Amino acid sequence: MDQSEAPLLDALADHRDKNRYGFTPPGHRQGRGVDHRVLGVLGREPFADDLLANGGLDDRRSSNGYLKRAEELMADAVGADAAGFSTCGSSLSVRAAMMAVAGGDGSLLVGRDSHKSIVAGLIFSGVQPRWITPRWDAEHHFSHPPSPRQVEKTWEMHPDAAGALIVSPSPYGTCADIAGIAEVCHARGKPLIIDEAWGAHLPFHEDLPTWAMDAGADVCVVSVHKMGAGFEQGSVFHVQGDLIDRDRLSACVDLLMTTSPSVLVYAAMDGWRRQMVEHGHELLGAALGLARQLRRDIELIPELKVLDDELLGVEASHDLDRMQVMMDVSATGTSGYQAADWLREHAHIDVGMSDHRRILATLSFADDESTGGRLTEALAEWRRAASDFDPPPQIDLPSPEELQLETVCLPRDAFFGRVEAVPTDRAAGRISAEQCTPYPPGIPAVVPGERLNGAVLDYVCTGVRAGMNIPDAADPSLQTIRVVA
Repeated sequence: MDQSEAPLLDALADHRDKNRYGFTPPGHRQGRGVDHRVLGVLGREPFADDLLANGGLDDRRSSNGYLKRAEELMADAVGADAAGFSTCGSSLSVRAAMMAVAGGDGSLLVGRDSHKSIVAGLIFSGVQPRWITPRWDAEHHFSHPPSPRQVEKTWEMHPDAAGALIVSPSPYGTCADIAGIAEVCHARGKPLIIDEAWGAHLPFHEDLPTWAMDAGADVCVVSVHKMGAGFEQGSVFHVQGDLIDRDRLSACVDLLMTTSPSVLVYAAMDGWRRQMVEHGHELLGAALGLARQLRRDIELIPELKVLDDELLGVEASHDLDRMQVMMDVSATGTSGYQAADWLREHAHIDVGMSDHRRILATLSFADDESTGGRLTEALAEWRRAASDFDPPPQIDLPSPEELQLETVCLPRDAFFGRVEAVPTDRAAGRISAEQCTPYPPGIPAVVPGERLNGAVLDYVCTGVRAGMNIPDAADPSLQTIRVVA
C-alpha cells in the first residue's frame, strides 16, 4: 500500500478547499458560534476541523471510505491483518475484545495487574475473571507481568476459559514474554489479547520490546496518545489469525463506540501512522539515545536510582521499554508523591507516575536535549530541596500473599447488587462492591467481588494519607468503602 497517503487528513483538506457548510451538528458551525474567550485559548482551527464523520467529512453512506482506507493503511504499516480506530481510548478497544472473546457467560484468564479499564470491562460484560497472579518483587514492592509458566498453570486450573488477556508493557515499561504466552494459548486453540496501550511505538524500531503482533498475539490494543502523536482518546486495535471472530469484534466495538466520533482524533492517528512509516525509525532511534543519556545523567544525582536491569530476569520481567525512566527516590528518605508534587509546583514539570518510593518520566520521540535537560535540572533542584522535606507518612505495605484477595463473586454481581457503605476499619471480611485503584498507574488494589482483608485496607488507607490518589472509590478519603449488603 502507498504509505504516503493520509486519507482522513486529505479529506479534511478537501473539505476546507470546497468551503463545505453543514446544517448539522456540531452546533458551533466550524467555530462561528464559539465565544471569543474560548477561541482566545483554543484557537479557531480545532473547531474548523470538528465535523461529523458521516454527512460531514464523508457523505452519509461513507461511500468515499476515508476511515476504512486509513485503517487498512494502519494494519499494513504494522503487519496486522486488520486494524480499527477508536476515539474512546483503549478502554473501549480492550473491552470490545474481551466481549468478543468471552462475552455472554464466558470466562477469561486475566493478569491481576490489569488496568482499571479491564475491570470495568468485567463489570459491563459479566465475564468471569480467572486471575493470573503477577510475580511480586517484595524488595521493590513491584509486580512483574506473568510468565508463560504462570499462564500455563492458570490454564490447567481453568481449561474452559475462552482466552487470555495480558497487559504488556505495564505502565512502568516492563514487558511480558508475549511469544511464550502466545505459544501456551495457541497450543490450546485459545486466543491471546494484549493490552499494549503503552506500546504504540513498538513496531517502528528494533531496539524496542517486541511488538505484540510480531510475538503472535491475536488482538492487540494500543493507545496512540500515550507513546505516539495522537490526541487523547485515540486508540487502535489490531487483529490477526483465525482465532478471533472479526464480525463479532466489530459488532462489540459498535455497541460500545460513540455514534459521534471525533474526526480530529481519527485524522491525527492517520497522520501519525504516515509519520512513523516515513520517519519513525530515525525519530525513535534518537529518542532511545536520549533515554540512555538521561539515565546516565540522572544516576549522577545523589541517592536517586534509575531502575533498569534489576527489573529483568527469569523471575522478573522479560523486557523493558527504556523510554519509561523509572526512578527510586526511597534512599533520599522522601516519597515519590512528595517528589512529584514538588516538581509540579516549583519546576512546572509533571511526571507520569508517582508512588510511595518512585517517580516515572515517560519519554517520547518528541523529546530532545532541551526537554531532557529541563528534566535533569529539575530533578537536581528537587534533590537539593528534598533534604529539608518532612519525613513522609508511612504506608503499611502488605506482603505478596496478603495482596491476593479471594474472589467470591463476579465483579458485575458485586457492583450491581445491593450495596452499603461501611467504615473502612470494619470492612475486613466483607465483599467489595467497588474498585479501589491507586492512580496512576491505574492498577486496582481492590476489585468488586473480592473479599477484603485488613492488610490491603491498611495499605490503601495509609496510602491515601501519604498522598496516594484513589479517584474511583465512592469515598476517595476511604473513611468508608462500598461492600455487598
